Amino acid sequence: MLNAVRRWLRRAARGPEPIPLSMWDETLAHYPFLARLAPERRARLKRIAEHFLDRKQFTGAHGLNVTDAMAVAVAAQACLPLLNLGPSERPEEALQWYDDFVGIVMHPDGAVARRTAVDEAGVIHHYDEVLLGEAMQRGPVMLSWPAVLAAGGGHDTGYSVVIHEFVHKMDMQGGGADGAPPLPRGFMGARSAREAAGHWRRSWAPAYERFRQQLLLAERFGEPRPWLDAYAATAPAEFFAVACEAHFVQPERFALEYPELSTVLQAFFRQSPGQDAP
Repeated sequence: MLNAVRRWLRRAARGPEPIPLSMWDETLAHYPFLARLAPERRARLKRIAEHFLDRKQFTGAHGLNVTDAMAVAVAAQACLPLLNLGPSERPEEALQWYDDFVGIVMHPDGAVARRTAVDEAGVIHHYDEVLLGEAMQRGPVMLSWPAVLAAGGGHDTGYSVVIHEFVHKMDMQGGGADGAPPLPRGFMGARSAREAAGHWRRSWAPAYERFRQQLLLAERFGEPRPWLDAYAATAPAEFFAVACEAHFVQPERFALEYPELSTVLQAFFRQSPGQDAP
């Protein structure tokens, strides 16, 4: 036991393994929403990602070999929401948002999950659902590698399955995935946690209902479809996660479509207006 502690102390003293610069540059170049970061912000993200990789364990499902490049692609996107949440001298402290789990399971394609639902008549239905990602309360994160690779490319709705699942993890820090993550002290000038939570609800609840109504009108009567992915209508937690994807992947379009939510998310993620825009 003593030898194990000593090995851990030596490893902690050395710090995490650095991501090779060539691999880091190739990763950022693949994702437009990462490539646009200013050099100093790239360096900050790289430091957080290195600590992330030091703390997490990747497992490939169905024979998938998780390469270093694949792990870096996940780390870069997962750490983007944390970019401003840690102190300037130790930005990796923001990783406490992800401290409730270690494992990340990568699938070569979508994962099939067996689901059960009860309809209004009380009839139980069993069905299969194909998942591109899933975050489990106090458990691992599951990701489909093709979905990870597709982030930010050819998706007009602002798509990143990694950001989606990892902001679910942030949301769960409040006790469960409900679209209301723990808010920082003084959030948007609030004088108490209750006031901050009230401000959050007044911003998100009406936006969620408007989105559901717009989607309903589009599906039933051919009205214009809302910009965000339709999956956002399934629950407040999904609306929050889909909105966060869009906020980081296409911030200008998101701010145009949802200016109030853009302001709230900038405050939550401690971003200056337009900070990560190209």
